[in-house]
Amino acid sequence: MSNAPRRGERLVGRVALVFGAGSVGPGWGNGKASAVAYARESARVVCIDRMPEAAAETARLIREEGGVAEAYGCDVLDEDGVARTIAEAAAALGIPAILHNNVGYAAMGDVAETALETWRHGLDVNVTGAFLACKHALPLMLAAGRGVVTNISSVAGHRWTGYPYPSYAAGKAALNQLTVSIALRHARQGIRANAILPGLMDTPHIDQHIAGADEDRDAMRRARHAASPTGRMGTAWDVAHAAVFLASDEAGYINGVCLPVDGGISARAAV
Repeated sequence: MSNAPRRGERLVGRVALVFGAGSVGPGWGNGKASAVAYARESARVVCIDRMPEAAAETARLIREEGGVAEAYGCDVLDEDGVARTIAEAAAALGIPAILHNNVGYAAMGDVAETALETWRHGLDVNVTGAFLACKHALPLMLAAGRGVVTNISSVAGHRWTGYPYPSYAAGKAALNQLTVSIALRHARQGIRANAILPGLMDTPHIDQHIAGADEDRDAMRRARHAASPTGRMGTAWDVAHAAVFLASDEAGYINGVCLPVDGGISARAAV
């Protein structure tokens, strides 16, 4: 899928908060690509990341393409920091119309060998961070009478993917239901909430969180390509384009959906 710059107006006049807008390594992560994709549809984008330099890089890319972006460093598990960042961003760019939660963490290991601290950290990063962002962004959206929440989950939240990362799978499953709860509770108040469930994706995430279990990274990539029904892994742009659609008026009657973006792998009886 091409990531060539183009300027559209599907999100003109809207502010998008993107938590996890940086990338954990060289290349395009889901959050980085989504932030840029929102900007290419004329949204003003707030790039938020635990690593301020990563957020700044994404904001710089947006501005170089003629878009509007601000960068903030923020740990999603710091509630005071989340609240302050959202308030400052709203004062700088406007009330958010889009909240995009992209932060995730996968710790490899079977249940019996997973430390309690690792388990708790996985749940915190994969669901509590999104909860905190929603807690502090939703009041602004509700006051404005509109808003779209898009949570980046995983097919691991409802299918066995072949990787032993129990806190990641459990956290993403919880994120799915948090999304549905928000969607149905606030549907009559102008709020929509959906989750995107990426499948086997080729992003820096796999080098940081998955490849450590594989000595041969090229072999790991070949195996992941082969496991997809399409014969290839997806890219961050597959997730980004889905996110733009869900945030747009074209998806105005799509609410409470957990959308696989996975080449069809979750439709199999076994993966």
